[in-house]
Amino acid sequence: MAEKKNLLIYVVEDNQIYNHLVCENLKKRNYTNIRSFTSGRECVKAVSGGESPDIIIQDYFLEEGNGVDVLKNVKKICKKTEFIFLTGNENMEVAVATIKYGAYDYIIKDKLALDKVANKIEKINRLVELKKGNEFIKRAMIVSVSILVLIVLFAILHFLFDAFGLKQ
Repeated sequence: MAEKKNLLIYVVEDNQIYNHLVCENLKKRNYTNIRSFTSGRECVKAVSGGESPDIIIQDYFLEEGNGVDVLKNVKKICKKTEFIFLTGNENMEVAVATIKYGAYDYIIKDKLALDKVANKIEKINRLVELKKGNEFIKRAMIVSVSILVLIVLFAILHFLFDAFGLKQ
């Protein structure tokens, strides 16, 4: 049985057929925690309501604006959320602008686009796992150093009590 992958992934695509296609492709790849939105406004509302997606896959052109607006609004709330733009817009200036504002990648819709998206998600997943591991190690080191400081402190106190004859 294939491993389930529980990253919270938002798909923001106003074309309902393509939205469904992206979601189904992710499900085939064992991503189980997917939320679908047909507008950027719905996506931002969910994030404002307390959800914290790991990845947002979104189109650049949305009915009520563009994907950079969604990116900016979400990044104000969830700085760690990674964005992958999946779009038909081949304008290089737009692609550079999305990266400048914090997008992880910009993928042009073509017959390999969904494979490219899956590859990018795997890379992001590995980064998320590494960050979690680093946080665990950092906390373990803090606990270890704290214990070491306490041991040294008790040893110094023991020495002082012995040196000044304060033992009972």
